[in-house]
Amino acid sequence: MLCRNQTARATIARGSALEMEIRRGKFRRSIFLDTLQDSDIQKKIDHEIRMRDGACKLLAACSQRDQALEASKNLLTCNARIMAYMSELQRMKEAQVMQRVARRSSESGPLDDRLPCKGKVAISDLRIPLMWKDTEYFKNKGELHRCAVFCLLQLGGEIFDTDMVMVDRTLTDICFENTVIFNEASPGFELRVELYSCCSEDDCSAGSTPRKLASKLSSSLGRTAGKKMRAAMDPGACSPISNGGGATLLLPVSSVPGPKYHLLAHTALSLAHVQDSFRTHDLTIAANEDCSFWVPLYGSVCCRLASQPKCMTQQVMSGRLKVKHGNDSQSCTNVYGVLKGTHLFCYHQQQDMDTNVDPAITIGINKETRIRAAERDPHSKAQSICISNQYGGEEVTHTLLTETRDDTQHWMEAFWQHFYDMSQWKHCCEDLMKIDLPSPKKLAPLTPKQGSLYHEMAPSVPPPVCEGLLLQDNAVAAEIRALLSSYYSDSY
Repeated sequence: MLCRNQTARATIARGSALEMEIRRGKFRRSIFLDTLQDSDIQKKIDHEIRMRDGACKLLAACSQRDQALEASKNLLTCNARIMAYMSELQRMKEAQVMQRVARRSSESGPLDDRLPCKGKVAISDLRIPLMWKDTEYFKNKGELHRCAVFCLLQLGGEIFDTDMVMVDRTLTDICFENTVIFNEASPGFELRVELYSCCSEDDCSAGSTPRKLASKLSSSLGRTAGKKMRAAMDPGACSPISNGGGATLLLPVSSVPGPKYHLLAHTALSLAHVQDSFRTHDLTIAANEDCSFWVPLYGSVCCRLASQPKCMTQQVMSGRLKVKHGNDSQSCTNVYGVLKGTHLFCYHQQQDMDTNVDPAITIGINKETRIRAAERDPHSKAQSICISNQYGGEEVTHTLLTETRDDTQHWMEAFWQHFYDMSQWKHCCEDLMKIDLPSPKKLAPLTPKQGSLYHEMAPSVPPPVCEGLLLQDNAVAAEIRALLSSYYSDSY
């Protein structure tokens, strides 16, 4: 008896040591993965810093207004990405600390770390209606005020910008044709849409005094004194206003002359706004008509916001199964099951799935489906899983047989995770929404109004002076071309 007790204690001790070693191994692997993620984000930050430096050089080299507007847009986008990556890095480090504390304090058992799957979120067909005054739009009176506008789209650490659009009173809507896809969205995502604007006229800069106030200064103080007063009121190039409307998005950079964009309006979209159709959402306006970059907004934005959770587009679980017919345990069909979307597809052979052969049996899996693991059949080694659905008021049950208890557990875990994903993504898991892939960003040839600065700067033999640019140093020109080429390649 004593020998037996000693053996039992030794077995328990070995089991505890093995469990501790497994936990240590998982902990070390988690630290290794966290370090890789930190390194990836740091590389992204370094890349955007290089892009920002290139955009500053580019902005200083531009002499044409349209090209300077495009360079200023790229500068703002780079700054926004840098701040987003830094915030993401900070959140990751905080989460790592919390996970380590939780691991040390969890003595009673494993933590419930179930997380919903990621998914794609796509925004397209952006339309922002304008509300011009009757005298401006219908009677074509007053000064023709033109602004350059674009949208900045942010979801988590991913930031994209749309094309720049020139707006004046001849337009009734601001239209952005870009389709932007965020590939790693969680169901609790918040997609921030920010509309930036900059006066496109040569005598108008983003840091200038508002028009009505400038007019009052000129009339009350005189032309010369008014100019001096307006110059004294202009904010510096590194002030929050001149760098994007007070956004915490931007980092202080060296003063670079040129146009500056301001935040004109913004909104935030979430899972509740996702619908497989064109919808209108409220827009919060962050400026007024006294601003030089003002564009008369109606107060709404129209777009199509679609989502595809990975549980709807990728295999959740697959493997060999048997489908039992009726109550006869001997009458079974061998199938290869694939859990994906709202169905469990059962093929005769695994190759049928790859060759687009119709499945032999299709079992519905949705929020109304009931699944349970049946008791083990004493006359058979097989385990069974019962899947029940309602069809036309009648309950239909399919019984799946697995070879071992481990197979049953794996399938049940896959089903529970799938149901959890569906509960978090809600209506996005009822039907698969269509998402059109965005066309690759092309570099348009130079036109009289607006062209690709990269194409203008990258001839086979660059001349000392390019049209629209003043580049005296060939080394600087080569560096700018390389940075701009990399920027266009990595933007989408």
